[in-house]
Amino acid sequence: MRLKNRLGTAEERVRRERDEPATHERIRVLHVLPAPNGTTQYVDHMIGGAPPEVQILTFSWFRAIFGAYDVLHVHWPEFLVRQRTRAGRFVKQVLAYTLLLRLELTERPVVRTAHNIAPHESGDRLERRFLDALDRRTALWIRLNPTTPLPAGVRSVTIPHGHYRSVFPPDPRTTPEHGRLIQFGLVRRYKGIERLLEVFGAIDDPAMRLTIAGKSQDAALAAHIAAVAAADDRVEARLEFVSDEVLAHEVRSAELVVLPYTQMHNSGAALLALSLDRPVLVPRSAATDALAREVGEGWVIMFDGELQRGDLLRAMAVARLTLERGTRPHLADRDWELVGRRHAEAYRKVVPDVGRRR
Repeated sequence: MRLKNRLGTAEERVRRERDEPATHERIRVLHVLPAPNGTTQYVDHMIGGAPPEVQILTFSWFRAIFGAYDVLHVHWPEFLVRQRTRAGRFVKQVLAYTLLLRLELTERPVVRTAHNIAPHESGDRLERRFLDALDRRTALWIRLNPTTPLPAGVRSVTIPHGHYRSVFPPDPRTTPEHGRLIQFGLVRRYKGIERLLEVFGAIDDPAMRLTIAGKSQDAALAAHIAAVAAADDRVEARLEFVSDEVLAHEVRSAELVVLPYTQMHNSGAALLALSLDRPVLVPRSAATDALAREVGEGWVIMFDGELQRGDLLRAMAVARLTLERGTRPHLADRDWELVGRRHAEAYRKVVPDVGRRR
């Protein structure tokens, strides 16, 4: 599903702003994110919420090293240096350190969004050295929730992740099916899918069904999920890229979204589920506690420690009662235009004299 705003699709806006000359009032922000491709990636979130005074640029190495911009906005910095092959990693490290040199020589500020406390998969020594150097160049950190720990003494603001309601308008034709659960997103080990399958299999209820939807990044894990699905006809494995339209239908067809991650700080999947008015089961943490208080009773259901059979059954009962109330989770503080204005204010903090930096 294509993300639209008052300026058209995200792709159209990036094309238009790339070709338009900058004015003295606009802040040119280069995001370390790929160009939009018509799906709900995080880059679409940044583009859709950006106010007119912010000019959005998306990442290429040529643009980052030689292009004109006022702020470099970094999101998942480890991907600046990660590559599958040794030769690829070497090339990326050369490019990454060249980018650091360019930032140093031109005094271009770095803004960093702390999506996670740490990368989901650890990197090598050279990666950690680059990340430390980038941290030292960062002028402002953006937290998505107030519980995110940051390096001591850094300058920071908190800007919540925007919701997806404008992307997925209500669909009264799709109603939750009794006993249906779903876990969606990239299939990765830290998401606790193996434990979810084990717990689900221990529940002897033919009316319950579980869908695992998302492309796998782990062949062994994908094989395990497929084997469980083959042995239990209540389990459906859709280990492939799922379009936004299909994903929205699948989530709305479930009573509960189950995200039994071994680590959870900020979760786009949880926010997407809430935007689609479906309760979520998540591990308890300071971040999920804060989210539960924000959105209202019954929408964020938490478990402690390792997921248990009782956690799943209790969550199903709570989710059913929550949906019967007919209310929606409170997400007003995550309106995209509000998030965009907050980002513009953050950029002004690090580039107050944008008109004189041309």
